[in-house]
Amino acid sequence: MSDHYLDVLREPGVFGRLSGAERDLLLRRRLRAGRAQLLAAALALGPAGAAGAAGGAGAAGGAGARAVFWLHEAAGEWRELTRLPEGAAARGCGLCVLHNYLFVAGGVGAAGPDGRARASDRVFCYNPATGLWSAVRPLRQARSQLQLLALDGHLYAVGGECLRSVERYDPRADRWAAVAPLPRGAFAVAHEAAACNGDIYVSGGSLSGRLLKYDPRRDEWQECPSSSSRERALGMVALGGSVYRFDQGAARGDPQAAGAVTVLRYHCLAKRWSRCAAHPPGLPPFRCAALGRAIYCVGRGGTWRFVPPQDGEGEGEGQGAGRGATFEPAPLRAPLDARGALVPFVLHLPEERPDRGEDGAA
Repeated sequence: MSDHYLDVLREPGVFGRLSGAERDLLLRRRLRAGRAQLLAAALALGPAGAAGAAGGAGAAGGAGARAVFWLHEAAGEWRELTRLPEGAAARGCGLCVLHNYLFVAGGVGAAGPDGRARASDRVFCYNPATGLWSAVRPLRQARSQLQLLALDGHLYAVGGECLRSVERYDPRADRWAAVAPLPRGAFAVAHEAAACNGDIYVSGGSLSGRLLKYDPRRDEWQECPSSSSRERALGMVALGGSVYRFDQGAARGDPQAAGAVTVLRYHCLAKRWSRCAAHPPGLPPFRCAALGRAIYCVGRGGTWRFVPPQDGEGEGEGQGAGRGATFEPAPLRAPLDARGALVPFVLHLPEERPDRGEDGAA
């Protein structure tokens, strides 16, 4: 039953008969099946060379911009697991994992009769237990360059190009519902987001150093202390009760500073920013995902492993880089046939891989 968890969840005659303990056991089996592994989706680049939350229309990025790779640690290489299904956008889409399913939502869809591309409302999910994709209830509002997050058994589609609206997906009811929109004056473009301690945090992009927190219990957005950063945010990841923001500097009159990466840490309970690491110029753009006690930074130029400092080792934001943090390259090259940007995530994969494919989406 755990292999088909979403199907069971949506069947009242089956899920409704299970006790609370049986439901918890079913989900635990689902989440513990196989081994947690690092994967990366190759997604088409956005207008400004960024993948947004991910990536567009099928042909826009070429065949290599629709592949999903998994990391074969023993061989030290990426291997193709599946491809985005027909109808899924590979540019400007949102991507996240819920109940060990990979969800892909929104993005830049196919061009209409007038030749102009439009935002998509389509949503798909991939089940690693079966190797199949399936269609999910479409978004209430088509959106591209959104952030897609999983929190407390729900999906959240946050913002998007020219949008402040936010919607939440209930997988049991297979239904999207509107929740509190982003605050006025908080127009988010190329923003980053992460879920931590039961809340959603949004920063970066046009928000710059501003940090917003969504409380699902009150269905409201709150202002958090802002960071001093004015650099481009490459990613934002939650780990161990903190949110880590990875910024890449621009030249601004100093060519040697171009490409330098700074890692800022926001402690969600202390409500305080600190600068916990810095890497000298030379790192190409990357995206981030947490696995175990580390954050993996994956890009076309390679993979880096960032190990955050322990509590108390970070310093004030205006001081030098925090002690105890490490930023080290991993001996791992990008997939040779990948195109566009690589967006990493984590899934539990079965020991025996299902046949590769993009079939199954209706």
